[in-house]
Amino acid sequence: MTDQTKNHLLEIKEIGQSIWMDNLTRNLIESGELKQMIESRGLRGITSNPAIFEKAIAGNVIYDADIEAGIRAGKSVLEIYESLVFADIRNACDIFAPVYAESKGLDGYISIEVPPTIANDTESTISEALRYYQAIGTAQGLPAVERVISEGINVNVTLLFSVDSYVETFWAYIRGLEARAAKGLDVSNIASVASFFLSRIDINIDGKIDEKLKNVTDISTKAKLEAVKGKIAIANAKVAYQKYKEIVASDRWQALAAKGAEVQRLLWASTSTKNPNYSDVMYVDELIGPDTVNTLPPNTVEACFDHCDVAPRIENNVAEAYSLIESLKDPDIDINLDKVMEDLLLDGIEKFVSPFQSLMDSLEEKVKRLAPV
Repeated sequence: MTDQTKNHLLEIKEIGQSIWMDNLTRNLIESGELKQMIESRGLRGITSNPAIFEKAIAGNVIYDADIEAGIRAGKSVLEIYESLVFADIRNACDIFAPVYAESKGLDGYISIEVPPTIANDTESTISEALRYYQAIGTAQGLPAVERVISEGINVNVTLLFSVDSYVETFWAYIRGLEARAAKGLDVSNIASVASFFLSRIDINIDGKIDEKLKNVTDISTKAKLEAVKGKIAIANAKVAYQKYKEIVASDRWQALAAKGAEVQRLLWASTSTKNPNYSDVMYVDELIGPDTVNTLPPNTVEACFDHCDVAPRIENNVAEAYSLIESLKDPDIDINLDKVMEDLLLDGIEKFVSPFQSLMDSLEEKVKRLAPV
């Protein structure tokens, strides 16, 4: 049974990690559930994406009145979508305002993505990020990160899988802050997170290992393959955290820190465990550490509240993490991690584009149905 004297989510906060939730719906806001979760579960922020909004909006009558208002105002389907989403995010921001104030701007954010259809268009990403920020805000793409940070916009850089991509993201953040500081502007009020995805890595690599195991009879080869199952995502994250520490120790970062700059925190994303043979909170327990964020879907929030084993483990077994990553090059394993990361990025963009398009289609159908004859 749960030890009701302990709130494991609040224990995590004491170690220096913020728990955000990967979910946002109007029902959650208007029912008072979000406010209650902030108070009882210690939520510090929200992440959202097109897939989340598709589930929230499609087929939900709670949005119909605003859709009808958008129709009367002559708005396009995209403009109606933005009006619905922006309203939800503004209202959620109001609920998180005390968290924002208490954390001095470190937490209390609601992250929204620019349209995934422009993921490979730097200029469009910049212009959309600037436009979104006038209402709310977030962005992706390294040149975009640098530019919008220099403009004073808080950024969640999402769909990061490889350590190299994360390192490039942090340096883009630093360049943006340096450009801002060079203009004599304040850098102490900028917050950024780098969303580093986890479970999708294990799903991909475990699938490759299972295929190899079908044709392997040698006991030692089987042991090598089994040894990396379900472990690469966490190992990869631990290596990323070591890179974070190296950058934070650099002269360039220290010069910004002296001006009051906040670090770009690693945010662990894709944290629901898909394999029932693994712990349902393994992407929480193994990656607790200071100056990080973990964004959890609602089920994982409740699972962690119930039975997370809280301890600062982000720097445990770091040498083993490097060895696990290196072991993928073993001829008996032979998994190209760079190729895996590249494939996951392309697939991740598609996983956002597809529901975004589906949402646009369902909204268009609803607009036709609700439009006056």
